Amino acid sequence: MKTRQLGEVTVSAIGLGGMPMSIEGRPDEQRSISTIHAALDAGISFIDTADAYHLHADDVGHNESLIAKALSTYGEDTSSVLIATKGGHLRPGDGSWTLNGNPAYLKQAVEASLKRLGTDTIGLYQFHRPDPSVPYADSVGAIRDLLDDGKIRMAGISNANPDQIRLANDILGGRLVSVQNQFSPAFRSSEPELELCDQLGIAFLPWSPLGGITAAGGLGTSHAAFQDVAAEHGVSPQQVSLAWMLAKSPHVIPIPGSSRPETIRDSAQAVELNLTADEVALLDAS
Repeated sequence: MKTRQLGEVTVSAIGLGGMPMSIEGRPDEQRSISTIHAALDAGISFIDTADAYHLHADDVGHNESLIAKALSTYGEDTSSVLIATKGGHLRPGDGSWTLNGNPAYLKQAVEASLKRLGTDTIGLYQFHRPDPSVPYADSVGAIRDLLDDGKIRMAGISNANPDQIRLANDILGGRLVSVQNQFSPAFRSSEPELELCDQLGIAFLPWSPLGGITAAGGLGTSHAAFQDVAAEHGVSPQQVSLAWMLAKSPHVIPIPGSSRPETIRDSAQAVELNLTADEVALLDAS
């Protein structure tokens, strides 16, 4: 598996997004664990989760606990696997999403995530989404405190705009290592954030890089250029999408969500797909 740099850590160029294994339509636990094990077998060493990846009010942190169980049952050394989690975006249990960027809450959320993940330090902790009711600087200030206190090893932000990226990096004293924003063939409005991360040498982590749970399977139908390039190479359009992102910047690390072993195996193979400059330009323009 080819690698990329995420802060001080070298990780696989493709990560695994855990969300589909814990929200609506989630599979049974054994299939989810098999999916995580398949990712590890394929050389994936970066797994992204969040305390909000769950269904019910009494189910908070389902995905964090699931990942911890999968790692503990893998049977091989997983010490080099980087687990990234997030806080500040909540699901009350009624299908809605709410926000809480209060510094005291974020510090409380980290303590809960530490227990679920079974660790003393979280590898990468990300402020999940800006809370309009709390000054952004205050929320990121809490992440800085957690970093200084050793509760988290690295700090990131998610769903941020360029001004927030610059502000967060300043508050963190230049220690911002990642930005996780939505980016896919269907959703390209995060291009400015991707370009800024490239300039700053910060990892850009596209979430829903295949278009989301309901759209990923039809990517080739909805985006003909990706299907055409896929046919030329004899691979899936999903692989083409991930390879296209990897070609855009050495700081991009896509984190496709998966709930089946076969889909994460397919995604992992994207690191071996080398697109020509003409193909990248075609996909950029599509």
